[in-house]
Amino acid sequence: MRLRPGVTFTSVDEAAVLLDERTGRYLQLNATATLVLRSLLAGGDPAGAAGDLARAHPAAAPTAEADVAAFLAQLREAGLVEEEQR
Repeated sequence: MRLRPGVTFTSVDEAAVLLDERTGRYLQLNATATLVLRSLLAGGDPAGAAGDLARAHPAAAPTAEADVAAFLAQLREAGLVEEEQR
C-alpha cells in the first residue's frame, strides 16, 4: 500500500496529518492510527499492522485486526491510499 499521489503525510509529535492536495482536505491521525499507517506504508500487511498495534497497546489486541481493517477502509473510501503494483 502507498499514499495516492497528491497525498502528503506529515508527522506531528506521535500523531500525523494527511493532506489531500486534490481536495484541500486534512485528516488528523492520532498516535494509534499513525502507528498503523506507518506499518502499512513500510510494506506491512493488515495482519502485521494489527500485530504492531497489539504490541504497542496490549489492551487493543482483541480488536486490533478489526480496527486496522476499519481504518484501512476509511483511507480507501477517502481515496487517500492505493495498492502498490507488484
